[in-house]
Amino acid sequence: MTATTRPVRTTTPAQWLRKNLFRTPLDSVLTLILAPLSLYALYLAARFVFVTGRWEIVEVNLKLLMVGNWPIDHMARISVTLVAFGFLGGIVAGLVHARQVRRGTASVLNMSRRERILDLARRFGLILFTVLLLLALTSTWGPTITAVGVVVAGVAGRVVGGILGRLHLPKPVAIVLVLLMLSTPFLLYFYLVDAVPLARWEGFWFNLSSAAAGIILCFPLGVLIAIGRRSKLPLIRGMSTIYVELVRGVPFFVLLLMAHVALEFFVPASIAPSRPVRAIVVFTIFTAAYLAEIVRGGLQSVPRGQEEAARAVGLSPFSVMSRIVLPQALRNVIPAQIGQFISLFKDTVLAGLAMSIFDMAQVASAITQQSAFRGQGLIVETLTFTAFLFWVGAYTMSRESQRLERKLGVGTR
Repeated sequence: MTATTRPVRTTTPAQWLRKNLFRTPLDSVLTLILAPLSLYALYLAARFVFVTGRWEIVEVNLKLLMVGNWPIDHMARISVTLVAFGFLGGIVAGLVHARQVRRGTASVLNMSRRERILDLARRFGLILFTVLLLLALTSTWGPTITAVGVVVAGVAGRVVGGILGRLHLPKPVAIVLVLLMLSTPFLLYFYLVDAVPLARWEGFWFNLSSAAAGIILCFPLGVLIAIGRRSKLPLIRGMSTIYVELVRGVPFFVLLLMAHVALEFFVPASIAPSRPVRAIVVFTIFTAAYLAEIVRGGLQSVPRGQEEAARAVGLSPFSVMSRIVLPQALRNVIPAQIGQFISLFKDTVLAGLAMSIFDMAQVASAITQQSAFRGQGLIVETLTFTAFLFWVGAYTMSRESQRLERKLGVGTR
């Protein structure tokens, strides 16, 4: 008895159109109406970007848009910081890949070289395009050298991380390496603040750094509050509930205004923190309240039987939560968590409006009042450029979230 092979079905363009655009009469009508409108909108956007848009205002003020009034003498510190983060990110990627290889779960093992290149292009193509666009707008070699340094550092870190991941390091050495990696961002922060105080961090650099700080600080706080809301101790559960309901009930913009205006009624101006610090604190406490509810939903999604089984085998309550319940809960709510982080990243522009911080949106509005560009209506170009950079950051976070979901099998059984 011989096995028969089924012929491979190929979809023709006509079949694809019939299936996706003209399946029903309603689909056909919507396609005939929306397709011309979409093409016309695309034509207008392309015409604005490549023909009518006056992008010289962005080219002239690119430094202001990206880092504000950061002193030229200390620009090298930003370059060193970016290169260090590239190396650190490469090490983390190498360690994760080595762990996946040991467990046999690395998806790249089943990919050809062409598929790996396409996967890298899908992941980093937009970022590469954005970097090349920014470099095309610069007139000095400093940003180009920095970009090359970040790439080289990332590749070197990837190699080092892969080597470390294959080695069986003693536990004390592994702990020291982990602590060193965790302390690196703080060391880089003090390295930057030593030259330029946090109060003078402006432009897109402020938006990126404040969003990163808010995400790093709000995550553990939100997890602790979520666990506190499930506590059997009435005091802890009540305090956690009051915190969540109180913070979520106040508009985010009002919290920023209170931090900017009302704080000095209670704290002397001489010891009050700077405006960027106040903004980061508001980002943290506000996002932590929403993140706590997201994590609490994830905790409730874990079957209670798993917790009971873990206790039955003798695990302590801390081990049950940290090893059994919490990992599954965080895995189940990855989309909601990333959505909240994206919202935080975009909401950093509100700090500029409420607290008079010279963030990228404020710079984009201010540079149109320069004598060379005043009264020419170039606010559209500057805000379009600002929106594009924010979209790149939000879209990259969303795509990496989807990639992590696929790897962890979120939503599949």
